[in-house]
Amino acid sequence: MLGSLLNRPGEASDGKTYFYRASLMGPAHRFELTDEGLVWKIGGRSGLWPYADVASVRLSYRPMAMQRKRYSADLQNRAGKRLKMFSTSKQTAALMEPQFGYPAFIATLHERLAAAGSTAILSAGIKPLTFNVLVTALGLVGAAMAALLIRALVTGEFAGVVFIVLLSALFGWQGWDFLRRNRPRSYTFSDVPTDLLS
Repeated sequence: MLGSLLNRPGEASDGKTYFYRASLMGPAHRFELTDEGLVWKIGGRSGLWPYADVASVRLSYRPMAMQRKRYSADLQNRAGKRLKMFSTSKQTAALMEPQFGYPAFIATLHERLAAAGSTAILSAGIKPLTFNVLVTALGLVGAAMAALLIRALVTGEFAGVVFIVLLSALFGWQGWDFLRRNRPRSYTFSDVPTDLLS
């Protein structure tokens, strides 16, 4: 049953298998969509989750410094056990390699869940409380930067003005992209959010 899970990270996927490494030293995470359900193997552990047992799926955007295109899927079954899938594999201590089979696998997973009549809760983005805390924090940082900008303009520190504007533009763009993709919302099997896949 796990024979097709032996492909290496980065290989083309048929949408039914997926493989990634969460760390250089840790075990590989292998997944396969079969007629019976989702088969998983992490190191020496393995199991089968029937599609009807999947209680929830949460998709989110999880960028890191060396890999801006990084996404995750968090699955929980009715027994409370969790599985996590990332769209990247560790390549070196600092670099991550995109896994091109991730979007197809997640799309096929949703198709299988829908075909099995799943009642799983489908969520996108980060949890609402975390989102609200981040929005508030970014608002406070934005207000502080605006105050510094006004002070630099009043005192004629034009080098400071340029620095504050460039820094605000960089962090504002990255922060907005993170919040836009990770806004809390629900979705349906027929409308999987593509901005959290690639």
